[in-house]
Formats: sequence, C-alpha cells, structure tokens
Amino acid sequence: MIIKVCGMRDEANILDVSALDIDWMGFIFYPKSPRYISDDKDNIRNCRVKKVGVFVNAAQEQIMEIADGYKLDYIQLHGNESPDFCHTLQKRGFNLIKAFSIANKDDIKQTETYNGRVDYFLFDTKCDSYGGSGKSFDWKVLEAYNGDTPFLLSGGINMNSVEHILDFKHPLFRGIDLNSGFETQPGLKDVMKLNSFINRISSIR
Repeated sequence: MIIKVCGMRDEANILDVSALDIDWMGFIFYPKSPRYISDDKDNIRNCRVKKVGVFVNAAQEQIMEIADGYKLDYIQLHGNESPDFCHTLQKRGFNLIKAFSIANKDDIKQTETYNGRVDYFLFDTKCDSYGGSGKSFDWKVLEAYNGDTPFLLSGGINMNSVEHILDFKHPLFRGIDLNSGFETQPGLKDVMKLNSFINRISSIR
C-alpha cells in the first residue's frame, strides 16, 4: 500500500518524515493553501522518497516548469482540470494523479472520462474550497466505483483510522494520503505520530 504524506514545507520536517517508511511526499504549489511551499528547491530535492507536486487550476506551462525544476515524480491535479488537459500532460511523459471530491455515489461518475488519462485517482472529502477539509467521507460509496484507474484515499485520515483502513477492501485501492490529521500546525507533521500510525498499518503494506 502506498503511503503519501502531503503538505510538507519545512526543511527539517521533510528530512525527518522522508526517513520514515513512506512512499510519496506531497508539496503544494497552490498559493492560497496554508501549506503552500515557497520557492526553495533544495528543500524538495533533499526529500528521500518520490515527490508529488499538487496544483489547482494552474497553467500547463507552469506545471511543467515546476515539475522539471523540482524533479517531481508525480503531478497531482486538485482543481477543475479536464480529461484533455490531463492527457496532454500525460503524453508529455508526466505521471498524473487526479483528485476528486466525493460525498455520494453520484460523485463517482465524474471519474469516468478520466480513465486512461491519469495514473491514479485520489478520492477526497467534498468541501467548499480546494484542498482538504480534515474530514472523511463514507468510503462505502466507493463500492460503486468500477473504473480501471487505481486510487488513493484521502480526507480526515488520522490515528483513529487504522481499523477503518485495515477493513477497507476494493480491488483498485492502492494507498492513503496523510495530511492534517498528523500535523502540529499547517505544514508541520508530528513525526512520532506518523511513525506509530505507519507501524500499525504495516500488516497490509
């Protein structure tokens, strides 16, 4: 199972978290986010795991420039980017994750036109703004998802989510996205809490 820790920006915290048994680390390039990372490439280049850049309705040229400059392994699109927008980036060799806001089964229908256009979906809790709400949605609605694209779960995952994750079954479930549930403040993760959580779910990795 892929473990992604998102919303990182502090240099020391990046090094400490990337030393844990995680797979991906997410960096937010959306200026309105409280976890927006400043233009400091060294912080990200020092990351020891795969790097994911998170964008919201950014221009393709800007995304590609940042992805190349920061040597990102994945691009995560968290806005209203179209399937054609995604496919253009995909054809240029970028690995893509497309985020979708989910509240009920009807919300899953929006994924249909993105199959084959991205590498992963990320299912997050629907809220009024871009980015996370710190709350989880009912994962049972994903029983209605029968697409071809593997997905990660996001939204409100914290220390109390272990049993829920262990019990969740879906043939295309590939990983989890961790953020505010493990923070001491926006952009700063509790390394000990993360390590404890990772150890507790290690049985399904």
